[in-house]
Parts: sequence; C-alpha cells; structure tokens
Amino acid sequence: MGRNTRKRRSPLATKVVAGAAALAVGGGGLVWANFYASAHESGSSHNRTRSAGAQVATIQCPDVGQKLRKVPRGARAGVDKELAQLDKQITEAYARLASTRQAQSGDASYVQNAILGPLKSKRTAALDRIGTNIRRVGGNAPQGLDRFAECRGMGVDQPNDGNGNGDEGNGQDNQNNGGQGQDDGQGQDNGQGQDGGQDGGQDGGQDGGQNQGDNGNGAAGPFAEDFVDINDVQPGSRDLENGFAANGDGGSQGSFTAVCGVNENNLFNSDNLIVAPGVDNGAHHTHDYVGNQDNDAFSSDEDLANAETSCQNQGDKSTYYWPVLRLQDGTQEFDAGDLGGGAEGNVGKILKASEAEIKFVGNQQSDVVAMPKFLRIITGDAKAFTNGVANANSSFSCTGFEDRQVTDKYVLCPEGSQVVRTSNFQSCWDGQNIDSANHRDHVAFVQQDGSCPNGFQAIPQLQVRLVYDVPAPTVENGQVQNPYAVDGFPEQLHKPITDHNDFINVMDENLMNEVVDCINSGEDCQ
Repeated sequence: MGRNTRKRRSPLATKVVAGAAALAVGGGGLVWANFYASAHESGSSHNRTRSAGAQVATIQCPDVGQKLRKVPRGARAGVDKELAQLDKQITEAYARLASTRQAQSGDASYVQNAILGPLKSKRTAALDRIGTNIRRVGGNAPQGLDRFAECRGMGVDQPNDGNGNGDEGNGQDNQNNGGQGQDDGQGQDNGQGQDGGQDGGQDGGQDGGQNQGDNGNGAAGPFAEDFVDINDVQPGSRDLENGFAANGDGGSQGSFTAVCGVNENNLFNSDNLIVAPGVDNGAHHTHDYVGNQDNDAFSSDEDLANAETSCQNQGDKSTYYWPVLRLQDGTQEFDAGDLGGGAEGNVGKILKASEAEIKFVGNQQSDVVAMPKFLRIITGDAKAFTNGVANANSSFSCTGFEDRQVTDKYVLCPEGSQVVRTSNFQSCWDGQNIDSANHRDHVAFVQQDGSCPNGFQAIPQLQVRLVYDVPAPTVENGQVQNPYAVDGFPEQLHKPITDHNDFINVMDENLMNEVVDCINSGEDCQ
C-alpha cells in the first residue's frame, strides 16, 4: 500500500535499530516472547527466577522533552535532535529487552546490568549535550539534568498515573528519579506536583495474571485486556480532564469544517516535524497525513506554505496527521521491513479511515481569535503508557454509541458499527508563541466551565473524528486474535492510551478570518 514519502534520508535511516535485525519475523515485527506464562509457575527456584525476569515488560524513562520548559530558540534545533536521540536509545534498549528473554529468565539482574545500566550511560551523554547546546547560545542549562538519565523496568498492568502510582515490574523501591518536589532546574515545576512522579511507580512486580504472547505475528501488544465491548462502557464515563469540547450553549457557537479527504494520496512517513524536526524516523511509528502534501522531518515553514493540499479549500495548507491504525493480520505492508514500521513492531495492514471529519468550533464563554500561521499543536501523548495519563487525550467509540467514549481501551463494536477515534485539541493560546520548548506550554485546554486559563485567549478548537471499518477482533480465554492498534513507540506496547494527533496551521489569512467569522457569528461553514 502507498508510499513512504521523504525528501532524503539520513545515514542512520538506512540501518536497522541495533538488535532489531535479530528480532525480525516475517514482516519485520519485533519478537514478543511468550514469557508471561512463567510468571505463574511455582515450585522451583528456577521458576521463581524466571518470574522475576518476566516481570519487566517494557522500559520507563523520564520524558525529558516534557520537562524542558525554557530552551533558547537558537538551541532548539540541537536540543530537539538530542531528544530524538534519547527516543532512539529507548527503542534500541527495548529491542534488546524483547530479544533477551531467555537470558533474563536465568539472571534476575540481567535487565539492570545489561540493558538499563548501559542505557543510563548513553542518556547521560545525550543530556550533557543538551546542556551544551543551551549554553552555546548563552542560555542557562537546567541544573541536574543527569537525574533524568535513569530508566526503570515496568510491567504491563496499567500506565503510571503521573503521581508515582504506576506498575514497575522490576522489584525496585518506589522512588522517583529527581527527588521530592524539585523543579526542572529552571525555576518551574514540571506540572506533576512532584518531579519524577511520572518516572517512579509502585513496586508492582505483577503481570496481571495474563498469559500473553505475540498475537501470532511478532508484535508487542495489544493484549486482550486492552479491549472492551462498547456495550460495557457507561455513557459519559470518560474521566480524563483533557479534551473538553470547547463550544456549548453560549459564547461562539458556529463551526467550520475542513474537507481534506482520508489520505487518498497515500502520504505516509515515520517523521514528526513538530517534535523532531530534521530527524528521520523521529516518530518511530507511521503517520497518516491529510491536508499539506509536503510534510516530513525536513519541511520548512516555507515548504509548507508552498505545498499542495488535499483540502477542498486550497487556502488551507494545514497539515493534519495521526498514527496509522493497523489490523495485525499478518499483512506485509510497504513498511514491513522499515524503521517506524515492522522493524519497530508496527506490523499488519494499514487501515485507511472511511471518514475523516475535521472541524473547528468555538468557545462556550467568548468569541475566538485567529490562530497564528504555523501554530503547532500536539494533543495526546504517544508515551502515555510510561509517562502517565497527564497529557493523554483521545477516545475510542463506535458509530451509534458515541455517547460512550473510552481512552484506555480499544473498543469492540457490534456488527454494522464502525470504530471511531476522536481528538479534541487544546483551544487556548498564549497570544505570543507558535510553539514552545516542550511543544505544549504555548497552548492549553479550556477549563471545565469552557473558559481559557488566565493569560490565554480562545482560538478555534480543532476536533478530529476518524471512522474505520475494522473487523472485530476475537477475544477468548485471555487471548486476542487479529487485533487492531494504533502505531506507536515500540516500548509503549501499542496501548490505546498512547493515541495522539498533530496539527500545524497553514491557512492563509483570508481563510483563517473566514473561519473566525463563521464561528463567532454562529454559522456552520466549510
């Protein structure tokens, strides 16, 4: 299917991630050993040792990118490349974790000594380079960056909740990596109350009682417990604070719909221009793109402004992109052997949305103002399984059941109903910046009453609704056959909580003014 469109590849992009070659199966997926069964064996010391090794399902590292609040503009390119290097290091370490289950079963200290220890050393060097990049342009590098170097083993039960209450399956004590209540070295708290709250977790050491394997296709997840029957979801039960619909009975009640297709041009790549500009395979998973047709890691604002667009209104050259949804049915896709695809555990048939509804709506309390050109917004968190749910913001539902939304499960829809993915973006802007060092601080969600926080002003809220015709997976006896899942970083185990969505505004001034006028006047336009 399709093509993986790029202007050029860096030399690293032609190499397989260290260890991934040994993990290739069929379509290039990472081998996910069926090691959970051993966690329930008892009787011999050998089996108890195997259980200890089996508890480490993935790797949990501090998300340095979210902790950096002040990075001088002149240092951002270098810092972004080092942040991408940190992601690559985790991917490589996870590949080693997945390929050494036999060694782990006989040595309870193997993960720490052979995987987490070397990873810490590599991360320390990258963190040092981040400080150097900041100082080189006259900035003040955060103090104590090296405290974010240490990573931990993690079980599969649940994502960390951001308050130190995650499942950490390596038997270590419940300690954070940065001390209690410290800020990020720049006089600001990291937004979690305790620095490192996302990095620690309870000493769980449990695997949830599941006998989980590789779904028969070499992919690390999803698992049976990642799915829920939509009939078992209560209406209105979505409990995350993020993603409130901004419009309501008051304020600006109009809407503007952008008709941009469903990626009929088959534009795919595993870059992320917002988070990792200039870095090939910066996302480590494949994206669908609609709207702008020149979006890859190397696209400049000028490139975006001069590009073709799939939107019916040619004044909208915005780029709308999200992780592809795949059916893990053994299909060999075009990226089966590529980084971002099968070489990093993203396997199976890419499912193209049957509908992609892109709509901008208003604010409950006030008129909206125009978005600045090239404003960048990320909603959701591709690392929410290991980071915690603080920035998670997506939901799954089924057509005919959309009063029922769930964020941490994939849904099983009844016959005749289709899977729906929904993202409601941040709709408050700081009035100054088109981006921020952590790609989040320049925008905010509306508060529960629909108003923007102090210092922020309301902008049109982007709402993306994607509909898919997905064959319902079979879940029996704790096993799932032919599951579907969003692409993700391999260490995130294809958890639904990691779904996310990205947007760069490239509307021309006239169109943006039309959008604002439609919304503020209460009209529905397209």
